[in-house]
Parts: sequence; structure tokens; C-alpha cells
Amino acid sequence: MRRLLALALILPALPALAQTRPDTTAMSCGQARGTVARAGGIVLGTGGPTYDRFVRDRRFCEPTEFTKAAFAPTRDNPRCFVGYTCFEPGASDWPGDY
Repeated sequence: MRRLLALALILPALPALAQTRPDTTAMSCGQARGTVARAGGIVLGTGGPTYDRFVRDRRFCEPTEFTKAAFAPTRDNPRCFVGYTCFEPGASDWPGDY
């Protein structure tokens, strides 16, 4: 009975483990930019095991974070502007640098 209960609790989570994140290298620059714009904030693969979280604008960051331009490799552009990434400014960051 315990095994059946454990199986019933685990099975619904299995599809989530198999999900893959969208990869910018399989998209055109416009598709990658559009994906970020539609989602607002999304984690995208950027080739191989690398990934990052891209956002449409600062509303998708934490209140103490700022945005900086983010570029990712796409099928048709090795340095495509896809949106922004959020970052927490440090003491050495100047306001005009971000």
C-alpha cells in the first residue's frame, strides 16, 4: 500500500523532469526576441549546457535589481539582442554603467 501511495505521489511530477528549455541556437534572432517578449521572463538555453534567464523589462526583476542588455547566439546571428538580464548592482557599479 505504501508503495502504491508513493508511486501515486511521484508519477505526476515525472513529465516536469523530462521538459527541456527552449534553446536560442535552434531559433532565429526574431524568434528568440519574440519568445522573451511574449513570456516576459524565461530561462533559455544558449547552446550546450549553458542557459540564462532573459526578461522583457525591469518589471520581471526583483525590486532591488536592474537590467542590462543580453545577447545570445541564435541560428542566424551569433550575437542577437534577445532582451535583458537582471542583476544586483554592487558597490563598484556606477549608475551610468547599467
